[in-house]
Amino acid sequence: MRKSQITFGIELDGNNVPEKITWDATEKPVKGPEETKAILMSIWDEKEQNTLRMDLWTKEMSVDAMKQFCVNAIGGMGDTVLRSTNDTKMSEMIHNFCQDLVKHLEEDRKKNA
Repeated sequence: MRKSQITFGIELDGNNVPEKITWDATEKPVKGPEETKAILMSIWDEKEQNTLRMDLWTKEMSVDAMKQFCVNAIGGMGDTVLRSTNDTKMSEMIHNFCQDLVKHLEEDRKKNA
């Protein structure tokens, strides 16, 4: 059996707020740890029939980038639903929601410009 590993490194300040996040994976094309500003991770807990979540972001992650990151992550869930369950309706609903969120972000940017 072949094994693959993904690792995260988190450097925290004195208040346990992430200052630096790095990640690496055995099958990543670029070797060695790379820096990122945020991680959203969901893990299915079969025993509890619930999702465990870990959401981390650094102090330098801008609010606009975080909003875009969240929209992209939600859209990715729509793709996952389609690939894993073939539920086209649910996937379409998620993508439609993302389109609404993108419109909101665009309106917000214009308002704040």
